[in-house]
Amino acid sequence: MATITDQEITIIQPDDWHLHLRDNDMLAETVPATARCFSRAIVMPNLVPPVTNAALALEYQERIEKAIPAGSNFSPLMTLYLTNDTTEEDIKAAKAAGVLASKLYPAGATTNSASGVSSLTAMYPVFQAMSDHGMLLLIHGEVTENHVDIFDREKEFIEQHLKGIVENFPKLKVVLEHITTKDAAEFVSAASANVAATITPQHLLLNRNDLLVGGIKPHNYCLPVLKRNIHQQALRETVATGSNKFFLGTDSAPHEQSKKENACGCAGCYSAWSAIELYAQVFDELDALDKFEGFASLHGADFYGVPRNTNTITLRRESWDIPQAIDLPNGNPIVPFFAGQTLSWKLQD
Repeated sequence: MATITDQEITIIQPDDWHLHLRDNDMLAETVPATARCFSRAIVMPNLVPPVTNAALALEYQERIEKAIPAGSNFSPLMTLYLTNDTTEEDIKAAKAAGVLASKLYPAGATTNSASGVSSLTAMYPVFQAMSDHGMLLLIHGEVTENHVDIFDREKEFIEQHLKGIVENFPKLKVVLEHITTKDAAEFVSAASANVAATITPQHLLLNRNDLLVGGIKPHNYCLPVLKRNIHQQALRETVATGSNKFFLGTDSAPHEQSKKENACGCAGCYSAWSAIELYAQVFDELDALDKFEGFASLHGADFYGVPRNTNTITLRRESWDIPQAIDLPNGNPIVPFFAGQTLSWKLQD
């Protein structure tokens, strides 16, 4: 049970239910950044090449585990990257190997999604296998047709695809990842207990004005893209309810500064080094700190069917500035989300 005072918050150690760690040298930065406060994390499989089977998932898990700091209790939770070549046997083998979930990227929807799914109905036998074997389906919920406005792509995905998936596979547990709209919040709230959603810090803290007004802010660029203020407010109101259908998923996604600040900047916000503090600031602003532990530490574990953590973390009301940049192991800088801004809560060692 959380302990909340005006100066301190102590909650059960949280988990990150949507995370990009990348690979190889990048792991020396991203894994410690996540392990500083999170006990577990659902690791996205959109590497190049993607993690499409059990063997690749286990190899990736081993590389991640080598980067975990000594004394940390952090554990990566692996996922499979769905393609139109994924088979029912792939699902069965992955589940037997300990893979908890598979990720659906519509082809071309975001970074490293070119190998994603181009025909959703063709995936129905795979979805049935996932339902039969108790594997969760994690969805990047956007259509990719060029004629659909980028600000409407999540809403259109719900109408065109998600409703059908949920209706046809009522026993399949589905997570609509990084929701950005009032439409998504309302759909998940009204759906069965087998449908949930993750929400990122950027979509709670920002709207599209923060991306576009006064010049393009490349480090606020993510996919799904930031939406209107009315959608940001809807997400904030949703987490303030304390509904167990919504939980923490940072979608922390690192890119070198040079790859964000160019003519075709990469999508993704690197929030790992300040994620729990950013969320705490949101719940504090909403006068909903009593709902913070559920969102950060309980709802995700319960939905995934894994034990709740037993350790705790403490945040103290203390002003501190997020660094302007962080040097990666290769010497190149990365600009973290909210770089240079002051937060009012700080994780204690």
